[in-house]
Amino acid sequence: MNAATGWCEGCHRTLDEIAAWSTMSDLDKRAVWKRLPARRDAAAQIRAEGT
Repeated sequence: MNAATGWCEGCHRTLDEIAAWSTMSDLDKRAVWKRLPARRDAAAQIRAEGT
């Protein structure tokens, strides 16, 4: 988990999203999937600024 973002370094989901994944509806899962590209971009930006 990334301390700065609260997202998993690999999948970019939060701990709450990961924990609830197996019980989430397909609609809720799709909502999480839609947020992931922006999170990946933000995480990449944070890494770039840290180097």
